[in-house]
Amino acid sequence: MTVHFIGAGPGAPDLLTIRGQNIIRSCPVCLYAGSLVPREILDFCPAGARIINTAPLDLEAIIAECKAASDAGLDVARLHSGDVSVWSAMGEQIQRLKAAGIAVSVTPGVPSFAAAAAVLEAELTLPGVAQSVVLTRTTGRASAMPETETLENFARTGATLAIHLSIHNLRHVIDSLVPFYGSDCPVAIVYRATWPEQQIRRGTLETIASQMSEEIDRTALILVGPALGNTAFDESRLYAADYSRRYRPLFAREGDKE
Repeated sequence: MTVHFIGAGPGAPDLLTIRGQNIIRSCPVCLYAGSLVPREILDFCPAGARIINTAPLDLEAIIAECKAASDAGLDVARLHSGDVSVWSAMGEQIQRLKAAGIAVSVTPGVPSFAAAAAVLEAELTLPGVAQSVVLTRTTGRASAMPETETLENFARTGATLAIHLSIHNLRHVIDSLVPFYGSDCPVAIVYRATWPEQQIRRGTLETIASQMSEEIDRTALILVGPALGNTAFDESRLYAADYSRRYRPLFAREGDKE
């Protein structure tokens, strides 16, 4: 018996990985984050599966469900939104399951920042502009931020910032970043990327607050940085005619693929 932690992706059911789909199909028990994982993804569950919305459950109740499944010899699909490596509370669940002698596996998912970049048709790392993406958040009810992990510290790098779980702190985000990026720095806010109700707001640190509306709530991602909407970036050397391709033959054999 195994508890399979699966990143269910940003929302669109067809952005769930094939591996994730196959595991869900094989599990007679499914625990899912009800407010964040679309119901359509539950269609991959086998007929008669026990499906449990974990939104109203605390950690002890979630672990109890997994232990009950273990006692019955039933595999569990544990679905989290986006990718399970960030802000999923997977770590504390795995720690308790391993202490109970229950096997686990982890399947990655499409993260929300990647989905947001895709709907914006944006590359977040443009040559000569930014070559790093910082995934961060502001302090919330569930977790405080370490003292050194401030927006100001990250802004000093000039990287593209993907600020999660912070739309309620938008004013704080703006005030923290303007001194480093300038008031004309591009900003994009993507609400429920890839969901049917997806919304996009584009602006600058100076204008973005005026474009917000009440329905854009905690499931919105804030992207900030000069790479957004920049058309004056350097071209990468990757595909330059005189670039030495150490890992690809200069003249590919017929039928070879890059």
